Amino acid sequence: MCLVCISKNLNTTFMPEQSVARRRLLKTAGMASAASLMGLSGASFAKGTPPKPANVLTPDQALERMIAGNEAYVKADTLSVDVKETRGALSRGQNPYACVVSCADSRVSPELCFDESRGDLFVTRVAGNFVNTDILASLEYAVAVLKAPLILVLGHTSCGAIEAAVKAYTQNTTYPGHIQSLTTALAPAVREASKTVKANNLVNATTVANVQINVTKLKESNPILSERVSTGQLKIVGGIYDLTTGRVKFL
Repeated sequence: MCLVCISKNLNTTFMPEQSVARRRLLKTAGMASAASLMGLSGASFAKGTPPKPANVLTPDQALERMIAGNEAYVKADTLSVDVKETRGALSRGQNPYACVVSCADSRVSPELCFDESRGDLFVTRVAGNFVNTDILASLEYAVAVLKAPLILVLGHTSCGAIEAAVKAYTQNTTYPGHIQSLTTALAPAVREASKTVKANNLVNATTVANVQINVTKLKESNPILSERVSTGQLKIVGGIYDLTTGRVKFL
């Protein structure tokens, strides 16, 4: 029986003694689910050397590396990338040292702005850099299976999705197709920002609020991410990328 079926069957009225059995069954199901999740990893390197040994870092070390990489990018002192060097190793697996929730904006390239190459960052992208179900599932995979110790929610200046969300909230502007769904997803950030700033600063404040809301959402996400945050295996932070300078301001 799958975990979903078990949960449905257990979602009924229980006597006290049944509650204990329910918890035990859910715990067993959760362990089985975790084991099946590990099977998604494909090419496993658990018993050998990881594809990129330098990526085996603590959460704090991973954050320090991102900060240093962005500094190199800002100074235009970036490394040249030899794709042949790691092609063989990466064909048998991956062990990125950090995940990035990035906007889909073409001017934002996480691998470039942190001076990294293939296999270093597990990047998920959507206009407005917010966490939906698909983004969350992808991050859970990266953390639970690939053992990534860091997640960065990365907003950026002059974000078109944020500007659209602000107009939708303040002027009742509507957008064609599915674009409106983006403004709906970003509306909580606009509401939060509007509590403390004036209209002329609302886009910048919403950009920050959106990052902070999604950092909190990820930290509280059960069961995978919140558990690893509580045990110190995972750090989740936010940052804003400045399109003009290339610098990332960590929040």
